[in-house]
Amino acid sequence: MSEERQAEIVQNLTAVRTAMATVPHKPNARLVAVSKYKPAEDLQFAYDAGQRHFGENYVQELVDKSEKLPRDIAWHFIGHLQSNKCKLVAAIPNLFVVETIDSIKKADALNKACVSCNRGTPLKVFVQVNTSNEDAKSGVDPEQCTEVCQHIIDNCPQLDLAGLMTIGMFGRDPSEENPDFKCLVDCKAAVESEIEGRDLELSMGMSADYLQALKAGSTNVRVGTTIFGSRPKK
Repeated sequence: MSEERQAEIVQNLTAVRTAMATVPHKPNARLVAVSKYKPAEDLQFAYDAGQRHFGENYVQELVDKSEKLPRDIAWHFIGHLQSNKCKLVAAIPNLFVVETIDSIKKADALNKACVSCNRGTPLKVFVQVNTSNEDAKSGVDPEQCTEVCQHIIDNCPQLDLAGLMTIGMFGRDPSEENPDFKCLVDCKAAVESEIEGRDLELSMGMSADYLQALKAGSTNVRVGTTIFGSRPKK
C-alpha cells in the first residue's frame, strides 16, 4: 500500500510541476505542498521526490511534523494564527514563513515571540489580505494593507516583511480575470509605492486556480488536494 501511495504522490507532484512549466510565470515562483491532515509518511514521499516547501494550517500539526521530518524542509504556516500560539510557531527552527499576519496586533505578538525564542534571523512574514471581502475569511482590508506593512517594518525588527497573501473566493470563473488576484497585485503596487526598496512576493493560488494565479503574478502557489488527494474531515 505504501508503495502505491508513494507512486500516487510522486505522479501528482510531477503533474503539478509539469503544469506549472506550461504557463508564463515569475522565474522565482515556488510550489508549496499543503499537507494538513496528511501523515508524515506522505510528506516524506513528496520530499524524496524533491519537494522542500510544505504548508501547514494547524500549529500543533506543524510542530509535530517539523520534529519528525528532515530539517531542510522549509515550512510555511498558512492557517489562522492565534496570538497565544505564536511562541510555538516561532520556535520551529526551519520555519520559512508565516503567511497569515492579519493585523498589527498579530504582528506584534509574533515579533515578541521571536524575541523570546532567540531566533537568529528575522522571520519572514506575509500580510494576509481579505481580497474578496468575505466575513468568514481572515485578513486585513485592502485599504489597511500598507498601514500594516509599514508597522511591521517600523516596529517589528524580528519580522521580515516578505510578501502578501490571499485565499480569495472559491468558485471564481477561470475564464475571466480573477478579481482577488488583481486586488492583491494592486495591494503590492500600493505598498511598494509607499515603502521604497521592497519587492513583495504574492502568495495566491490553490489547487483549483494555481495556474491562473501564476499567470497573474503569483510567486507562491499553495497546492494540497491535487498532490495529496482530498482531506478527511477533522
